[in-house]
Amino acid sequence: TDVMALVEEIQKGEPLITASCKEQVIHLIRRLQEKLGEQEDHKFYLFKVLRAHILPLTNVAFNKSGSRFITGSYDRTCKVWDTASGEELRTLEGHRNVVYAIAFNNPYGDKIATGSFDKTCKLWSTETGKCYHTFRGHTAEIVCLSFNLQSTLVATGSMDTTAKLWDIEKGEEAVTLRGHSAEIIALSFNTTGDRIITGSFDHTVAVWDVGTGRKLHTLIGHRGEISSAQFNWDCSLIVTGSMDKTCMLWNAMTGTHVATLTGHSDEILDVCFDYAGQRIATASADGSGRVYNAETKMCIAKIEGHGGEISKICFNPKGNRILTASSDKTARLWDAATGQCIQILEGHNDEIFSCAFNYKGNIIITGN
Repeated sequence: TDVMALVEEIQKGEPLITASCKEQVIHLIRRLQEKLGEQEDHKFYLFKVLRAHILPLTNVAFNKSGSRFITGSYDRTCKVWDTASGEELRTLEGHRNVVYAIAFNNPYGDKIATGSFDKTCKLWSTETGKCYHTFRGHTAEIVCLSFNLQSTLVATGSMDTTAKLWDIEKGEEAVTLRGHSAEIIALSFNTTGDRIITGSFDHTVAVWDVGTGRKLHTLIGHRGEISSAQFNWDCSLIVTGSMDKTCMLWNAMTGTHVATLTGHSDEILDVCFDYAGQRIATASADGSGRVYNAETKMCIAKIEGHGGEISKICFNPKGNRILTASSDKTARLWDAATGQCIQILEGHNDEIFSCAFNYKGNIIITGN
C-alpha cells in the first residue's frame, strides 16, 4: 500500500485526523506494514501441562495481552491462570452446575463472565475473584456468552430459546431477545456494539438491535442446526456455519444472502473470519478445514491431515496462521495462505475441543 495515499484517503473520511496528527498516522501505518512483513518461523513447544480440574474442561480463553487465561469445567468452577508461570491464581466458585461458557471483557480484561448449566451467569473481578453480580432469568442452561467490545453489556444465549443482554454496571437485565423456536447456541456482537447475532437449532440466525432488542433480520437458508455465527471486523458481513454441511455469507446491513460456501462432506462445527475480514476458515466433522476468500468466495486452501473431526478453528491475530483442535487428540498449526501443516501439537490423551491464541500470536492454549 502507498502509505501517503492511504493516509489522505483516511483523512477525507475522518474529520478527527487533522494536519497536526497526520505524522502520527503515517508512523502507525508504517509500523503496521513492518509488523505484517515480519517473517515468522515461530515454533511452539509444550510449555506446561496443567492438571486444571478434577473433571473435563469446557472452554479456555485468554485476556488480550495473554498474561492470564481462564478454564471452565464440569467441576462447576472457572479457574484463572498466570500464563508465564502456569500457576493457578484463583478459583471462581459459586455455580451449582457445569461452567460452560467463559469470557474476559477484552480488551480490558478486568472482568470475567461465566455461564452455567445452573441457568445463571456470573460476573467476576479478574484481580480479586469477587463475584460482582449473578444474573438470573434464564429458564434453561446457558451455553454461550459474549461481552460487547465496549464492556458495558454481557450477552447470554440459552437452551430456553432466548438470549439476554445484561447491564454490567447496574447488574440487571437490559433486554431479552425473543423469537427463536429452539436453543440458541451461538452469539456474537459486532465491533460497534449496536448489533448482535444469535444462531439457533431452529436453522436460523437472527440479527438484533442491541438498544431496543428488536429483531432486524432473520437469516433463512440453512437446512440444519446452526453451529456458529460471526461478524467480520467492519460489521459488513456475517458468516454462519451449519450442520447442513455448508457455510453461508450474509450482508449484515440488509440481511440478504451473499454466498454459500460448499465443499465439506459433513457438518460444519466452527467458522471464523480473520481479523481483517478477508478470509473465512471452516472446520468440519469430515476431519478437514477450508479457507475461503471473503471477496471472491473461492476456496483458496484445504486443511487436511487430522484423523478426526475438527471442532474448533481460529486465525492468529496477524491472519497468516490457523489453529485447529481435533478429536484425534492433536491441535495443528497451518499456513493460512496455502493450507500447509506447519506443526502438530501433541501431548493430550483425549480429544481437544477448545483452543486459543493470545493477541501477540506466540502462545497457544488447548483444552480437553
